[in-house]
Amino acid sequence: MDFEQDLLISYAHLDDQALVEGDAGWVSRLHRLLEIRVGQLLGEKPRIWRDPKLQGNDFFADAILERLPGVGALVSVLSPRYVKSEWCNRELTEFCRASQKSGGVRIADKSRIFKVVKTPVPAERHPEEMQPFLGYEFYVVDPQSGRPRELAQSSYGQEAEQAFLAKLDDLAYDITKLLELMRQSGESDKPEVRRGTVYLAETSFDLRDEREAVKRDLIRNGYEVLPDQPLPLVTGDFAATVRAQLARCTLSIHLVGKNYGVVPEGETRSIVVLQHEIAAERSAADGLSRLIWLPPGLVVEDERQRELLGYLHTAPSVHAGAELLEVPLEDLKTLIYLQLAPPVSAKKAAPAARKEISRVYLVCDQPDVEAARPLEDFLFDQGFEVTLPLFDDDEAQARLDHEESLCGCDAVLFFYGEAGEPWLRRKLRELQKSAGLGREKPLLARGIYIGNPLNPQKERFRTLEATVLREPADGFSSDVLAPFLAEIAQAQGQGL
Repeated sequence: MDFEQDLLISYAHLDDQALVEGDAGWVSRLHRLLEIRVGQLLGEKPRIWRDPKLQGNDFFADAILERLPGVGALVSVLSPRYVKSEWCNRELTEFCRASQKSGGVRIADKSRIFKVVKTPVPAERHPEEMQPFLGYEFYVVDPQSGRPRELAQSSYGQEAEQAFLAKLDDLAYDITKLLELMRQSGESDKPEVRRGTVYLAETSFDLRDEREAVKRDLIRNGYEVLPDQPLPLVTGDFAATVRAQLARCTLSIHLVGKNYGVVPEGETRSIVVLQHEIAAERSAADGLSRLIWLPPGLVVEDERQRELLGYLHTAPSVHAGAELLEVPLEDLKTLIYLQLAPPVSAKKAAPAARKEISRVYLVCDQPDVEAARPLEDFLFDQGFEVTLPLFDDDEAQARLDHEESLCGCDAVLFFYGEAGEPWLRRKLRELQKSAGLGREKPLLARGIYIGNPLNPQKERFRTLEATVLREPADGFSSDVLAPFLAEIAQAQGQGL
């Protein structure tokens, strides 16, 4: 399916007026960064169209509407002015009408309308065509004043800038997936193949960023994440929607923070409580797996939330079908993938067949590449195909290469040199996730080579996750790798 333009950015021109003299307008900056980031992910510059002129000329407006059938997707920048604008609403309506002639508003399981919420607007005031879609919220709520603060204005500081770029990356990634789907000839009517479907419960506002981080990670690793539509805030409708979404899932994840959360109309319990109760019902009925996460060191002031935490910690019905976790967020991600794709049991796994060439992934940080060369050369001389990480300015490509190497190698050896222990622990967690990324066969061996410079932290380091190999003070010795090679040979069913 081919279009003259990949994207049209629809917006109210008032929203592109810079707050600080000399700054680019908000929409202009969004346009420029989307063009860069989508281009990086797509591998070519996207065709993004935006009307930079003021409306008012009927002839000019008609010319724009005539071009809508040639537009692949619509990015609507939602704001109070947008919902009041007759022109913006007309543009949206006409795009929906034109899209019916080119596959509809949905292509497979993806929407061709991206709702970018620049300034919050009550849901009931959103244009009717947008109400079924989740939005990309480019604002945060100030915990002190309760007021929304738009992201990306330089005057709001580095934290707001980083939050803007993270949200923009989510939007660019989803746009790229849609464009790739539409460009696949004859495949546009087929839903994308998913590894599985996960229910990631809506949270209280204080955990919005954590939920977005988990959602982003799951989607990029091939999982469908529900709910995929706004949850209605009326009791009966809310429960029916959650049950319907849960019915498609094999795992539900519930993040519980310091705030109680929104209470639907006609209810006394929050959406956090209600989603968990409905998931627990399904868990009791057909064994749905549940993970409940609490941030470590959580301090709660709301009495209702204290009661909820007490219930989660002590109620037998909670623990019968769920795991209650109080671990760092990165550890939660690891446990999610272990739940979704448990590692193959060593007892059940068939003996690894001897391959003509075994592949060793030698994982090191960029400053340690040269220090790891003796290991690379020695392993190669022993008949192994040795792969090092790809260090590329394109972070998405480097990450993809790393994940593919984790999934495709026969053994992993981590080089712990200049990089700190947090780097090593992060890489170990990524290895644990590899089952959820598609790795099917067990590793022949996993090792950690502790190189120079030595320090007290390295000397105390120990783990049961891998064979620890310590470099002598005078430098590399091939004898240090003997336990690692023996582990590979044993797994292959023969001696050295």
